[in-house]
Amino acid sequence: MRLLRKIKYIIAAGAAGGVLASYLAVSAAEVALEEKYREDPALFGHQNSRSKWDFNWDRQEPHTLVKPSKSGSVDSEKVEKVKPTATRNLILIRHGQYNLKGTKDEERYLTALGIEQADYTGKRLKELAMPYTSIVQSSMCRARETANVISGHLPNVPLHTCDLLQEGAPFPPEPPVGHWKPEMHFYRDGARIEAAFRKYFHRAEASQKEDSYEVLVCHANLPPEAWLRMSLHNASITWIAIRPSGRVVLRALGDCGHLPPAKLTTT
Repeated sequence: MRLLRKIKYIIAAGAAGGVLASYLAVSAAEVALEEKYREDPALFGHQNSRSKWDFNWDRQEPHTLVKPSKSGSVDSEKVEKVKPTATRNLILIRHGQYNLKGTKDEERYLTALGIEQADYTGKRLKELAMPYTSIVQSSMCRARETANVISGHLPNVPLHTCDLLQEGAPFPPEPPVGHWKPEMHFYRDGARIEAAFRKYFHRAEASQKEDSYEVLVCHANLPPEAWLRMSLHNASITWIAIRPSGRVVLRALGDCGHLPPAKLTTT
C-alpha cells in the first residue's frame, strides 16, 4: 500500500497545481484500507487472489484416478494407494547458438560458439551432480548437437529423442510481428507443443519412489501466448519441480551464470 501511494505521487509529480491535495485525498482512503488490512489480513485474501490454483491441471489428482462407486463416493484407501510421493524435476536446456543462415534443419547446426556454450552447460550439470534419470533431445539438429555435447559430460545417463520437442509457432504472436504465417501453422504446431507439455509436465506416478531429474534439451517456446516476448540465453538452464501434490515450483528460469559474459547470446 505504501509503495502504491509513492508510485502514484511520483507519477503525478509533473502535473499542474493541485497534485499534493489530490494525492493526500487519495492516500487518506488508502491509509484507512491499509490499517484495516493490518487488523485482519484474511479479509483481503479472496480479493487479492485473481485465480485459484487448479490442483488437477495434469489430470492426475489422486481422487480422479479411482473409479467412484455407484453412489458417487470414492474409496479413500484406494486414493491413498495412487498418491505419488516423489518429485519430478525437469531441467530444460535451450540449444546453443546455431547457424542462422541455414534454410534447412540440417544446415542450422551449432556454431563454434554454440558448441562452447553446450560444453559449459554440460560441465555445469555435471557439477550439480543430480541423479539424472534421462536426457531427452528435440530431434532438430541444433538441439541434438547440444545434447550430444552435454551427454559427453553425463555418459551414464540414457539419451533419447522426441519429435514433439521440435521448435514451432504455438500461438499467433501478440503483439503481431512483421512476418505473416497462415493460421494452419499455429493450429498444427500448437497442438504438437501442447502434446509435448502433456507428455513431460505432470506429477510422478505412485510407483515412482525416488525424486527424478530429467534433462530436456529443446527450444524456448513457452508460454505459448507469449513465446516471442520471452527471450532465453542459448544453453541456459530452466529448472521446474513438480511436487506430488501437483504444486509446481520454478527453481530457475534461463539461468546462464555458468557461461562467461563474452559467451552469452540469445539467437
